[in-house]
Amino acid sequence: MSVYLISMVKFFAGPLTGVAVGLTYFETVLLTIAGMMTTVIIFSIIGRALSKWWAKRQRAKNKPMFSKKNRRIVTIWNKFGVVGVAFLTPILLTPIVGTVVAALFGAPRKQIFIHMLWSSVIWSALLNLMVFEFGDFASRFF
Repeated sequence: MSVYLISMVKFFAGPLTGVAVGLTYFETVLLTIAGMMTTVIIFSIIGRALSKWWAKRQRAKNKPMFSKKNRRIVTIWNKFGVVGVAFLTPILLTPIVGTVVAALFGAPRKQIFIHMLWSSVIWSALLNLMVFEFGDFASRFF
């Protein structure tokens, strides 16, 4: 359950948690994917409302609308669209932020689901492989 829950918020922490609790590679892969996709479903439904609330909150605090991070996200969206955001969500963004960004820019829910699914499958398999295969190697240094 901990792998599932942590993957809902921080995708890359799922594989580390899976190793820590003694799960197998395939169990950790599936729970990591399930955690991210649960977040994608929830936040693709409430994403636009959440982004409007956040913008209103930022204006009330007199914070600038565009930060360095926001500009980077807009650049990625303009160059690659929902595919680029989905690809970068597990490693650079969080499942919450990636889904809200895709929803905010008007991507249809079906596209968000499809692209986030293939992204979570690829990154889960890759990150879990790295943790399971090279985790012992890294632990020698830390």
